[in-house]
Amino acid sequence: MPKKECYLPAEWEPQSGIQLTWPHEDTDWKPYLQEITSVFLQLAEVILVHEKLLIVSPNIKATEALIKEHIDKSLLENLRLMECDTNDTWARDHAFISLKGAESPLLLDFKFNAWGEKFDWQKDNEINRNLSESGLLKGIYKDEEDFILEGGSIESDGKGTIFTTSTCLLAPHRNQPLTQAEIESQLKHRLQAQRIVWITHGCLTGDDTDGHIDTLVRTAPNDTLLYVDCEDEGNPQYMELKAMEQQLKTLKTLEGKPYRLLRLPMPDKIVFDGEQLPATYANFLIINDVVIVPTYGQEAKDKEAKRIIATAFPERNIIGIDARIIIRQHGSIHCLTMQYPENVII
Repeated sequence: MPKKECYLPAEWEPQSGIQLTWPHEDTDWKPYLQEITSVFLQLAEVILVHEKLLIVSPNIKATEALIKEHIDKSLLENLRLMECDTNDTWARDHAFISLKGAESPLLLDFKFNAWGEKFDWQKDNEINRNLSESGLLKGIYKDEEDFILEGGSIESDGKGTIFTTSTCLLAPHRNQPLTQAEIESQLKHRLQAQRIVWITHGCLTGDDTDGHIDTLVRTAPNDTLLYVDCEDEGNPQYMELKAMEQQLKTLKTLEGKPYRLLRLPMPDKIVFDGEQLPATYANFLIINDVVIVPTYGQEAKDKEAKRIIATAFPERNIIGIDARIIIRQHGSIHCLTMQYPENVII
């Protein structure tokens, strides 16, 4: 099926680079800032090997010095930095959502309000406008601030289908009083999509996002869907995730064919400060030539998750990064990152 002139590319299409919004002592990362900074450095090194890395930080001199101390200088030609005040680090949800266009990329600046005004968000919501004025990005800036949309809440197959979840997009303080039908119409128009597929079941315990699709179901080439499976009937999430699996089995592509379904294991329960954390292998990041997979110190399940993801992306290397520190703030690797299509990051 021919692609539209302008569309939301699949994550596995060629990228110009990745955005990271760097942690600092004025974020919720303060109690374990050294540990999360170490994870960011690991991510930065893998990304810089394969494409450009755009880092947003309130103190770019200190951030640049840290990177130069830990990462080989031969990789630094791919590094871009912009100084900007920030509330937090979840680039997936506050960064631009970029459409590929026939003549120029479109950089869509949706409103970010911290998943329904759960946390401070005003500084993060200004990052895109600052980036648009920085000269670091090439593309047409589009102000979409009259609509709330987080990058983690949508997943594109690059062929006109957008997957999302009703638990998130219909949650309080997002886009009320719009109905589901009205939100769908807005998504199709703004993302120039042919259809919206609503996943109506599944939300991980400890998830602040009200069920982002990138914690549950991910698209892959050849009409493949990877999804979180739960085999433990004693797990409180068991029934919801099984209902989600049954819905996925009923879905058809735009051509009317069933999807190829690949089940990802459910990590064993991880608790921190008495709170269950939303660990998920679905929150992997696809970059040029590589898939970066979150791991959780569970050798057998970590290995199985990487094996299954390799099945979906046989031409890419699979690299695991320990995400146990990341999930203390209720996200994982995909949540921390945002990809830009080719010809966007200068």
